[in-house]
Amino acid sequence: MLDFWIYLFILSGSTYLIRAIPFACVKKTIENRFIRSFLYYIPYAVLAAMTFPAVIYSTGNIISGFVGLIIGAVLAFFNRGLTLVAIAASLGALVTELIIMII
Repeated sequence: MLDFWIYLFILSGSTYLIRAIPFACVKKTIENRFIRSFLYYIPYAVLAAMTFPAVIYSTGNIISGFVGLIIGAVLAFFNRGLTLVAIAASLGALVTELIIMII
């Protein structure tokens, strides 16, 4: 139980420091276009890096995960709604999983 509190303290401290150090060090508005765009896209990159492996390995078979990913990516590319993309990707993975079980 003590290990949990030690890990929690270290995690919360490191998370707080990552967010607090830029505010403490930078007093004025960042005007560099490269740095502004870099900071703008960090949340999207981190979310993608955390989500991508979960999409692939969330099913019983990697193939069905890839099928769901491809269906979702194609629908998102054509600007379909988030609900439609999620449902279609899930159904694609499910149907692929059922086909794999039959074969």
